[in-house]
Amino acid sequence: MKYKTHMIITLARPSLHLSLLYYLLGLTILLLPLSVNSDTQTKIEAKSTKPPLTAVHEYVLDNGLKVLVKQDKRAPIAVMYIWYKVGSSYEQEGLTGVSHVLEHMMFKGTEKHPTGEFNRILAENGAQDNAFTSQDYTAYYEVIASDRLEVAMELEADRMRGVLLPPEEFKKELEVVKEERRWRTEDKPTSMTYEQFQANAFINSPYRTPVIGWMTDLDNMTVKDARAWYKKWYTPNNATLVVAGDVEPEAIHQMVQKHFASIKKTVLPELKVQKEVKQIGLRSIQVKVPAKVPYLIMGYKSPNLLTAKEKWEPYALEVLASVLDGGSSARLVKELVRKQEIATSVSASHSGYGRLPDLFTFSGIPAKNSSVSNLRKAIEVEIDKLKTQLVSNEELSRVKAQTIASEVYERDSIKHQASVMGFLESVGLGHRLMDEYVDNIAAITAQQIQAVAKKYLIEDGLTVAELIPQAIDPQKVHKPAPALRH
Repeated sequence: MKYKTHMIITLARPSLHLSLLYYLLGLTILLLPLSVNSDTQTKIEAKSTKPPLTAVHEYVLDNGLKVLVKQDKRAPIAVMYIWYKVGSSYEQEGLTGVSHVLEHMMFKGTEKHPTGEFNRILAENGAQDNAFTSQDYTAYYEVIASDRLEVAMELEADRMRGVLLPPEEFKKELEVVKEERRWRTEDKPTSMTYEQFQANAFINSPYRTPVIGWMTDLDNMTVKDARAWYKKWYTPNNATLVVAGDVEPEAIHQMVQKHFASIKKTVLPELKVQKEVKQIGLRSIQVKVPAKVPYLIMGYKSPNLLTAKEKWEPYALEVLASVLDGGSSARLVKELVRKQEIATSVSASHSGYGRLPDLFTFSGIPAKNSSVSNLRKAIEVEIDKLKTQLVSNEELSRVKAQTIASEVYERDSIKHQASVMGFLESVGLGHRLMDEYVDNIAAITAQQIQAVAKKYLIEDGLTVAELIPQAIDPQKVHKPAPALRH
């Protein structure tokens, strides 16, 4: 299941970052399926690859905390996530990035556990932990031996309402976040282009702002801002606790009651709906920054599962994306990279699982003897083919098999199961959608793919961003990636 990728992962330690990054990018974060050999894909029958279902035990505490438990006894470990329904799409102008800054500050101590104790206690118990912020949620997780799970649960309960946010720690951590922004965005031409692209693709939707925030807002952020944000959103009736692994559901229920039931719920702020205004024509921007190669991004307005009038449309767009960019045998790589040699890289993706409508996006780097203009024209040719010619039964079967096989393989991971459940709850889709995914993908027809291509991949809903490389100062010293720690 490909869900939201615009997320910022706080790096607690390099090895953990890599494992989490591979997992998350094996997902949309800021989740792509595992690649499957094309010969294997064609042998997989979509109708026979639906993964077996394991019951999810669901509880709701009196204070509003939702608890999801999924038993998987293959290994003596447990994965615990706590998801808060707040991210960059909840932020108002002038306060962008506060969700991510607060995520950093959640590791800076409570009255019971001073700064550094959280990570020390978990490390002593052999746990891995980290956190990430996206447009729609902020999540924290621990992977720990199942007989030590209560250690992690007590720590999470303590910091749900008990984080102190000391001013001196806030000042230091805010500088860490600014450096993170420089490293992740401002020193990376493609990231700068993408950020400008998002800001122009949306006028009213909060998806226009970067998860990490604009630098001018970070410069003016105060610990008072972070405290107010924490008080508003970090409350049991705005959270979902997910536990998966070698656990007994009722025992987990009792454990959660023990540690979280005493935390009082609060009145959540009213969240004003920011509905994106209808786009009425092509938008195009140029980004001029020091870079070695040009870069192209194209984004078409498209529906998400929460807002689509026809619930099959987001699934059809997902299959369409796989037709174009579902491995080495997919159309874009086969035609534009290998055959025509117009691009060195090209991709297509659809974001349909967020809280708000998003985009169907193409991106690519033109080949040395080509240009952004040629690459865009070639992509548009492939789009026109989808509008005028039905995808063959053979190609559609292969693409469905690949998509479904990827989901089957991903569900072998306990962490993946817990992550998807929490994500779906946090955006308002509900965890049961995970068990409907395979059937919904398998049901998509060639006619439906053609229909969504005609309806949504149109110029009046298109935003284009072109990176125009500027000279790189050879005297500029490139800083190594910072070792970002909680």
